[in-house]
Amino acid sequence: MAKTKTSFFCQNCGTESPKWVGKCGSCNEWNTYVEEVIQKTPKSATPFSSSNTQRAAKPHRINEIEEYEERRMMLVDNELNRVLGGGIVPGSLVLFGGEPGIGKSTLLLQIAVREPDKKILYISGEESEQQISMRADRIGKQNKDCYVLTETSMENIFIQVEAVKPDILIIDSIQTVQTSTIESSPGSVSQIKECTAEFLRYAKESGTPVFLIGHITKEGSLAGPKVLEHMVDAVLIFEGDRNHVYRLVRSIKNRFGSTNELGIYEMNGTGLREVENPSEILITHNDERLSGIAIASMVEGVRPMLIEIQALVSTAAYGTPQRSSTGFDLRRLNMLLAVLEKRCGFKLGAKDVFLNLAGGIKANDPALDLGVVCAIMSSNVNMPINPKICLSAELSLSGEIRAANRMDQRISEAEKMGFEEIIISKYNKGIKQSDYGIKIHQVSKVEDAIRIIFG
Repeated sequence: MAKTKTSFFCQNCGTESPKWVGKCGSCNEWNTYVEEVIQKTPKSATPFSSSNTQRAAKPHRINEIEEYEERRMMLVDNELNRVLGGGIVPGSLVLFGGEPGIGKSTLLLQIAVREPDKKILYISGEESEQQISMRADRIGKQNKDCYVLTETSMENIFIQVEAVKPDILIIDSIQTVQTSTIESSPGSVSQIKECTAEFLRYAKESGTPVFLIGHITKEGSLAGPKVLEHMVDAVLIFEGDRNHVYRLVRSIKNRFGSTNELGIYEMNGTGLREVENPSEILITHNDERLSGIAIASMVEGVRPMLIEIQALVSTAAYGTPQRSSTGFDLRRLNMLLAVLEKRCGFKLGAKDVFLNLAGGIKANDPALDLGVVCAIMSSNVNMPINPKICLSAELSLSGEIRAANRMDQRISEAEKMGFEEIIISKYNKGIKQSDYGIKIHQVSKVEDAIRIIFG
């Protein structure tokens, strides 16, 4: 009987070592090496292999390389098209991650059953065909060319892939797929690397786009080696609180488009509904004016949207003031509080400050600074802000109101949503009052903005 051969792999970066070591020499992480059984096999034993003869590549001058326009496959899901950069690129490998129960499988199954005129193969290693069919009934079966396969063996998967020849391949999830060429358990570092490499080879050689669903760890990162994110063409993260109905899709890597795009969905009984106008869901419509609430204009990718900023300022009960922020960078909040105290003379050092962005969204647009500051001041003096006023400007350490980018789109979005006034920086050039139906206040210091709002 042949002796079993084992090796040690770093769970963070996938580096192999013949023995266990405490600290990985590649990523410098501690206690990440695990022992796995390995088995070397010849290259011809790989599940997917192209019949074309391999030829050696030759270098070409960069100005001699022919350029061609990237043709994309458009989906019925416009939100996903936007996040991917304008549709799916043929032969691309997309990794889709998110917390358990957030709706990853629902979104991709929704694409599979609603996409017309495309043959889609949905492979699941976590659910039975009956469970998938029940969910598809709830979503609505519209695509008769949607095939479902329950399988975890890589070799069997590629047999069925060659038989069906799908236009789009969906794997749910990559952690459940295993190949017989490696004798470690499914979900291990070596299994994930090998299986992902096979799907990558299939996608590039056949031109078929492949979606991989990936698990995440308790820290929020994608499970498996970090090299997994380097292998794929795009990494999409599904965010949201399971206690809220809204879900966000962000791109943290995209070789074919921008990583600043954001897709917004609403979870309901029939699946995930695309939210075409996010400003409506991010603004609470109250019958009475409340203090500590300001409306700010932000930009995510190419999409302008309005968001409600909620602040609460109260006297510190235990001596040491608390600073808490949900959806907004806590360090930036502390900086803005320091600017208010140093440059404007407001004494907030002995008070608790809590900040929240409505809708469970996370934003890092610097143009939210003015909205955050005004919401804090509104709660501090217990005076509500006129709900018809919108704010959009960055605040510097000197208390100066700095210009934000793409201001014309921000103003147009505020006007479309029915706002009557907007406060921006006077350093935004090219903004003319005559071009808009909304009243534009251009200020240079934060005191001027506070004077306009509170009188």
